[in-house]
Amino acid sequence: MVQKDFANRAVSILKETESVIGLAAGGSWITNELDEFSDLDLIVVTVDKISDQIAKMKEIADSLGDLLSAFTGEHVGEPRLLICLYENPLLHVDLKFLTLNEFHVRVENPVVLLDKKDLLASSFKKSDPKFPYPDYQWIEDRIWTWIHYALTKIGRGEYLEAHDFLASLRMMVLGPLLHIKKSSLPRGVRKLESILDEEEITELRKTLSNYNRNDLLKSLRNAVNLYKQLRTSLFDETIQLQEATERAVMKYFDQLEKD
Repeated sequence: MVQKDFANRAVSILKETESVIGLAAGGSWITNELDEFSDLDLIVVTVDKISDQIAKMKEIADSLGDLLSAFTGEHVGEPRLLICLYENPLLHVDLKFLTLNEFHVRVENPVVLLDKKDLLASSFKKSDPKFPYPDYQWIEDRIWTWIHYALTKIGRGEYLEAHDFLASLRMMVLGPLLHIKKSSLPRGVRKLESILDEEEITELRKTLSNYNRNDLLKSLRNAVNLYKQLRTSLFDETIQLQEATERAVMKYFDQLEKD
């Protein structure tokens, strides 16, 4: 498999790189789900911090293979990430550059590929991974205002904006809640097709829309219904439901559908 061939080559190269303490693999490697379409997620642990020095990050990236392109990951909220595209073979590789102290704070336990002084293994004993889970109250406090926003865009004819909203709702709310329902890590909508049963994926697909008013309203209604089902399934009595806001927004929803 090309990802493992690349990683093995990276180990042999970084073993001789003095500034590097170790190398670990995350993502699909951890769950043994790598396939021909998988990216390769690697964590490069360095003696000194270099994630604020893009030239040094690129120098290491360039040493690992035929680098075509590389840029930092501010757009995904992770400037320590160097997103790389290699050729021979064509492969997407994410290189996250961390110091040992930064490696202690992690969302998962990666697979250690290189550990020169057993420092990465020692780190696992000192800290536990903490994957960020959605805050149910945070969602409930916002979702009805978001729904109203989407309704106003549909009402005005801003259908592209409404499409983007539905995609964001799936990514931020519906996907993570469905993952949690299935005892899976809430990674947006990643791999839901292989996790959900037929009925569940059908309900999620109903939130996809064509480019017209009626279909957007129907998909938004389906999204609301799915959220309420998930809310009933997952939320406990500590979550304060925004009932007055929900009633007002759904009344507006009903009126807009009749117009």
